[in-house]
Amino acid sequence: MDARDLATFEAVARLGGMGRAARELNTVQSNVTQRVRRLEEALGVLLFERSRAGARLTPAGERLMPYATRVDALLDEASRAARDDGAPRGTLTIGSLETTAALRLSPLLASYVQAHPGVDFVLRTGTTAEMVEGVLGRELEGAFVCGPVVHPQLVSTPAFSEELALLSAPAVTTLAAALQWPDLRLIILRAGCSYRQRLEELLSRRGVVGLRRLEFGTLEAILGAVAAGLGITLMPRALIGPAWRGGQVRAHRLPAAEARVQTVFVRRHDRLPSRALLAFQKHVTRSKAR
Repeated sequence: MDARDLATFEAVARLGGMGRAARELNTVQSNVTQRVRRLEEALGVLLFERSRAGARLTPAGERLMPYATRVDALLDEASRAARDDGAPRGTLTIGSLETTAALRLSPLLASYVQAHPGVDFVLRTGTTAEMVEGVLGRELEGAFVCGPVVHPQLVSTPAFSEELALLSAPAVTTLAAALQWPDLRLIILRAGCSYRQRLEELLSRRGVVGLRRLEFGTLEAILGAVAAGLGITLMPRALIGPAWRGGQVRAHRLPAAEARVQTVFVRRHDRLPSRALLAFQKHVTRSKAR
């Protein structure tokens, strides 16, 4: 068993087929099949269940997969460390909540890329659950998520503080009225959204449970649904400034203990941070101090 065999195994497992893995690895399918068979013979177990639809991991393959991913990441870090001359360069892939990206990151990214032209910056957005999973799976070097985050494999650093507000249609004048609105619905992002969880906890403390949910894929769609009177949502107050001032929605203040939320930056503690990431974190810190 060597690193190339493990890399081939990981590609087949991730892509679900020998042919797809061959295309990604820029080789022929017979080479991929040969490497997988050699790995299976060396270990004495079957790693994949083959079918016309592709290749699916066996229980033994499932157990091997985390190690293959870890070896691939360690080889990448070793290569990066050997080439490190102190200058930020290469690809930096960061994750973020959609709200944080919209509120905080646009000007930061512009100035960071200008200051470090050797870095190819990739930003992926999603829910807190998706971003944490991406960092743990080494797909992201770090991510901005809703805190607190406590995990033995992650380092969590405070990044930004936000004030949350409950949003309703303009005709709903008070928070109490919003919670008593006929046929009340929650307007939310998909499962794994931290604000969704906070909204449900906030309502539960007030005895409001079992509400119907309407899920939307974008923040703009959520604001539009709230403005149309379809339900309520929870969002950072600064994000809804234009919609709020324009009278499209009404923002209801919450008690301080429920309104304040900390956005944190998480990364794996066992992953050597790249120069690009260190420069990005320093850039964020300097921007906050201004």
